[in-house]
Amino acid sequence: MSYRFAGIIDRYLLSGSEFTHRLRGVRAEQWTAPTPCAEWDVRHLVNHMTRGNLNYVSLLDGGSAADFLRLRDEDALGSDPVGAYIRSVRECAEAFRRPGALQQTLDHPLGPVTGEQALAVRTTDATIHTWDLARAVNAPEKLDPELVAWIEEHLAEIYAGLAESPVSADTTHRFFAAPGAPPVAGEARQARLLRLFGR
Repeated sequence: MSYRFAGIIDRYLLSGSEFTHRLRGVRAEQWTAPTPCAEWDVRHLVNHMTRGNLNYVSLLDGGSAADFLRLRDEDALGSDPVGAYIRSVRECAEAFRRPGALQQTLDHPLGPVTGEQALAVRTTDATIHTWDLARAVNAPEKLDPELVAWIEEHLAEIYAGLAESPVSADTTHRFFAAPGAPPVAGEARQARLLRLFGR
């Protein structure tokens, strides 16, 4: 494992627990509430997170980028959205703990990537979407500061060599939103990270 991504499974699990904490508080009437992701309500957002975890497991099992995109919106929640998400986090972490998984080359939609870099991308995605969920259901929006700091400090490495990067001016923004506002003086780390992802 490269030093840049040391401890990435633990960071991924932390991002999952952050999302789970907000998810457990979703009330019945909030599943259809809008989120900062304009095309998704809360259930769509949670399904995106759950299906995403399962798709990363599929990549480790030899799945293709085309399979990943084809299955991206398939329902993974059933009648137990909270349980489905929690199980998907566990399954994903277990898959990346397999011998050699973090060094494996995966056919990710953003380009060929090692397992450890893929999991760093997944951790970043989970962290941003934790804020989205919190905003949608009026839950606490403050993210884990150490997780935010690690992502913010390593964005260039996390997205190195990939088709999109939040720190690249010429990225296509097919997979995440463009920054919606210019930086401000004294911007906090969480605010900067969210801004780079279009929040």
